[in-house]
Amino acid sequence: MVFSKFWTLLVAAALLSPACTFAEESLWPSLTGEEPAGAKARQQAQRQEQPKPEKALVAPTPAPRPAPSVVAAGPQPPLGTTDFQPTGVTPGAPTGTFVGKKVVELRGELTQLQKNISENNKALQQTRARVVQDSRHYHSTLAAVNARLQVGTTPGNPILVQQFNSAQADLDRLGTDIAQMNSLSTAIAADSTMSGFLSESARAAFSISGAVDEDHRQLAILEDEVNRTVVLIDRLLKEVSEDVRRQSSYVATERSNLNLLSVGIKSGEIYGVSLVNRAMVAASGVGANSFAARPMDTTGKRPLVVIRFDRANVPYQQALYSAIGRVLERRPNAVFDLVAVAPSAGGPARVALNTNKSRRFADGVLRSLMDMGLPPSRVAMSGKTSPTARTNEVHLYLR
Repeated sequence: MVFSKFWTLLVAAALLSPACTFAEESLWPSLTGEEPAGAKARQQAQRQEQPKPEKALVAPTPAPRPAPSVVAAGPQPPLGTTDFQPTGVTPGAPTGTFVGKKVVELRGELTQLQKNISENNKALQQTRARVVQDSRHYHSTLAAVNARLQVGTTPGNPILVQQFNSAQADLDRLGTDIAQMNSLSTAIAADSTMSGFLSESARAAFSISGAVDEDHRQLAILEDEVNRTVVLIDRLLKEVSEDVRRQSSYVATERSNLNLLSVGIKSGEIYGVSLVNRAMVAASGVGANSFAARPMDTTGKRPLVVIRFDRANVPYQQALYSAIGRVLERRPNAVFDLVAVAPSAGGPARVALNTNKSRRFADGVLRSLMDMGLPPSRVAMSGKTSPTARTNEVHLYLR
């Protein structure tokens, strides 16, 4: 009787062991193209089959969850710090000559030009202060969201959604500040044209006949002041243009990062910066591919990522982001093939149904890649059936 009970328990343990292994397999998609269980799962199953001494039941301590690889977003680009103040215009007494009247006219135009410079400089300093303030508020809000995601949170946490909306509003204000700086750049460019005209007019006035020595003395002073004003405007225009260029690039990058952050808030996971921004950082000046990816034959190739849709809501996003991020760090111009794989078992109706399902799953993976910042031109989609597939799958290949 004891021997019969022993064999009954042994057979039951052998039947339950594969079920545990299957459940463990279904928790995460394969990132290597091989079976996700592998030798490690077989070793665990063998250890489970070995008899263990009886002891008090103690809840096992869960292994600490490894922190995801996060690429920190770049800091706020530096703004110019120069305070552009014109030196002023030296007054002069009228001489009554034609050249003297021309000097008075040019002096008035230079005075108006320097007034414009002062107003533009004041607007620039105010805009820079707003950019710094909006940027600090944006980064503090973003840091709070990332800190909460880092320790783990619920999907779609309303607090994080509110903070995300606040960060998006801060970034919109930064965009408005940059637009004002761009308008200021246009006004400064008009002043630059005017300063060039004044410089030419001052030089030409020396060749006008009927001038007295006092006229030429005042003209020389005026010409020097016009030339200093020309240099000041050129420096002002250059610095404002650099500010606009850097800040515009920064805002565009952060908008892409915010799109990925919204995906993280929906899933309660932390990702990092947009995939395209990671590629740009890794490229170090290397240009991206200028062609659109076309489907390639993936027969015999080993997939980079295998996602098995054997249940609802497969959590593949974090693993997918990490795998592609590592590739882009080594190959910034990488192109990928996304293949929808359907089982070929069953009749034609079943195959057609699985093909449509796998295509929808592939569309969802493509949308996730786009949300993560990967340009759609970097991904080519195709579909196929496979006799070895037991469920609908999506394979990602590196071109």
